[in-house]
Amino acid sequence: MSLRTNPDRILESIDRERSREQESAGRLPDDRQAVGRELDTTPPPADATNPERMKRIFGLVEQSYRQAAQGSELGKLAARFRGIGDLHHHHARGDVSVVIQYHDSGRPDDVGMSPFEIRPENLAEGKKATGNSRADFNAMKILRGHLRDGVMSGYKKMEPRIRDALRERADIGHLSVNVTMDLRTAQ
Repeated sequence: MSLRTNPDRILESIDRERSREQESAGRLPDDRQAVGRELDTTPPPADATNPERMKRIFGLVEQSYRQAAQGSELGKLAARFRGIGDLHHHHARGDVSVVIQYHDSGRPDDVGMSPFEIRPENLAEGKKATGNSRADFNAMKILRGHLRDGVMSGYKKMEPRIRDALRERADIGHLSVNVTMDLRTAQ
């Protein structure tokens, strides 16, 4: 089959060209990310214990995760898994990142990342579990699972650095948390 008549090769070529154009412009494509952001401007009480302050930070991470999981961007990522879609053969790689920013402190941001990979077998298993044959519906469940696991993994990687920030009292003041899921075609 030539390039003209093979829809998979045509779509793969289009996706590669679109990614190259957007990366050459110096920005990530908007349809590749799902983002959740949360800002807390209420400082903890002066007599707050370390476990209470850790709960505050984890609560922000949890709210950011919920915002990313329920946002419309995640649906756009899942839509890329349609029958003949942008993701060639339903194979994709990505990562989930969690960034904690201490706005009222000189401490650098804490960043935790967790990579993941989606294979056609994952969609086949999702189809068996849900009983639904729509690739985007099954991909949404898979993406939410990877998002949840990635956020927990990223948070666990950052936990020692967060404890150091608590000792430095960097969390006293404004905090923001960004949770980002980035998805790209596996090549």
